[in-house]
Amino acid sequence: MEAKLRTGITKLREKTVKPEDTAAHCDSGLIEVFATPAMVSFMEGTAYMSVQKYLPEGQITLGIEINVKHLKATPVGMKVFCESTLTGIDGKKLFFEIKVRDEKGEIGTATHIRYIVEAKKFMEKLAQQ
Repeated sequence: MEAKLRTGITKLREKTVKPEDTAAHCDSGLIEVFATPAMVSFMEGTAYMSVQKYLPEGQITLGIEINVKHLKATPVGMKVFCESTLTGIDGKKLFFEIKVRDEKGEIGTATHIRYIVEAKKFMEKLAQQ
């Protein structure tokens, strides 16, 4: 399973902040700036996308921990860029460092842990609970 995974795998994604990405829309604040929950979603998505193609069919990763710092506000209409790097592998546990910047500079950082699971088995087990 880990044979195709290696530390150093990176992924860079870009998006433009939309009204639905704002704190006012996400119930995390009252103003129209890039929301922390939207940034976290962007971070987790970038991390999982970076490694998915290296996993055998039927396997996915699930986020189990994220430690985020949101450093600066970004207005609607500005581009944001997210880069994740796989920094460690411990069995089925994957460790990432993630940075987000807008057109003016760094806006957020995170450390993130994802866990490799068999999607079908995971959902079957969940349905039995």
